[in-house]
Amino acid sequence: MSQFVKNIEPNIIDDEMVQKAIEERCPEDLGDLARQENVNAKAVTELQLSFKSILQINNLWPLENLTKLQLDNNVIERIEGLESLVHLVWLDLSFNNIQVIEGLDTLVKLQDLSLFSNRISKIEHMDTLQELQIFSIGKNNLTILEDVVYLRRLKNLRTLNLSGNPFCSKEHYTLFVVAHLPSLVYLDFKLVRHSTVRFLHSLIGKSGNSILQSLCFVGAGIFILLILLCFSSKTAFVEYLNGSLLFDSLYAEDIEAAKLASLPGVEDLLQAYPSWGFVLVSGNLHNYGLEEYEKREAEVSKFYRRFHEILAVNQQESRRIISDFESQNQRRLDEVYQAGSGDTAESKQAQGKEDIHQLWDALMTLEVLVSNDLEELLQDFKRNIDVMASTFIETIQGIYPFYSCRDLENEHHEKLMEIAITTLEKLEENEFEEDLQDDLPDDVQRLFVDKNTIVNIINTSHSIRLRKIDKRESDMLCNIYQW
Repeated sequence: MSQFVKNIEPNIIDDEMVQKAIEERCPEDLGDLARQENVNAKAVTELQLSFKSILQINNLWPLENLTKLQLDNNVIERIEGLESLVHLVWLDLSFNNIQVIEGLDTLVKLQDLSLFSNRISKIEHMDTLQELQIFSIGKNNLTILEDVVYLRRLKNLRTLNLSGNPFCSKEHYTLFVVAHLPSLVYLDFKLVRHSTVRFLHSLIGKSGNSILQSLCFVGAGIFILLILLCFSSKTAFVEYLNGSLLFDSLYAEDIEAAKLASLPGVEDLLQAYPSWGFVLVSGNLHNYGLEEYEKREAEVSKFYRRFHEILAVNQQESRRIISDFESQNQRRLDEVYQAGSGDTAESKQAQGKEDIHQLWDALMTLEVLVSNDLEELLQDFKRNIDVMASTFIETIQGIYPFYSCRDLENEHHEKLMEIAITTLEKLEENEFEEDLQDDLPDDVQRLFVDKNTIVNIINTSHSIRLRKIDKRESDMLCNIYQW
């Protein structure tokens, strides 16, 4: 954000700025006391310096017991001046102008780091951050997908946000990241599906393969396998229905829904959602679609095989008739030549003309016959395809109906709404356990401003998911009609 703000006056972190920030965090009844005498720097554990137009990080060394530091939405260009803050657990440097990850070596207790919306082009210099659990580096200039492999050394990393980087548009981006970071629970605000992890493990193996071997599996084996699966699924009109693909697509790019995943009970709800039958229904549709695709392909192959047989017979008979004519015509010419002139020669010429008319009639008869055979073949083909298409549509709407998916989504929506309303009531009545409330990210707590806000957010997400289910059904029906 701040990197796009023009003509601002950059600030430095001085004692006055720090003192004012500390006073703002003091309870109201302690405000006067804080202003009368300087607060002991070692007693300060949290500091917020957002939207201060700060250009350079400095003068924070006295605050050696800081555990939480917010420097977001400034114009900071370098990560520096944090060496003494060895107790930092939470650091927010989002929305700045940082180009290089550096200056974090001493922050060995850091668990949550946000570098979202900067100008970083490489993931590096994070070896000492072994306690890091949450890392946000979305909306930067990361272009080389293989750089993600660097994060394998962070054994405790569970939540990662890379969304908005150039490499996110690459095919199989999500599979690549999950394959190399198998301990991830959330990627780009979405729950990592267990089925995806198991699928990748089955391909890569769990026997401690080297990074190079893993790259070979992901870069070659998975790529080839997915290309084959996607091709057959697309031509069968059941793409995005295999496994949990349809379910996962419902939450794609739904940031608000992803935020709600941190509420108590929602993660279990998301895990249980597919087991209600969603994956089973879409899996049945996918398998049925592939079976019907094979039948259609067999019918098409049968049509072309018969088509070429008819043409081959026609051409063979045509060549025989023309060959007979040429032989007979050569004899006629020899006879005319030998006759020289006179009645005999004229008679032979007349017979030759008659032979040409007979050749014409024979070839035109063959043309009519082949036309009739092809017309009959085409009509049979159309009837068979009409039956297949009708059966396909009836099955989608009857035996494997999409309304089952809609029913499951409605049930999930009701349960999620119940959890959200319960959470809101507890927050309003201060009945929420303190440790649980502290675990809720600030952006999640902001969703619970009032009942209308959270209800509208959940209803909007629900409507989007229903539309995605409807579109998948509509696409299948339109594709079979067009085919």
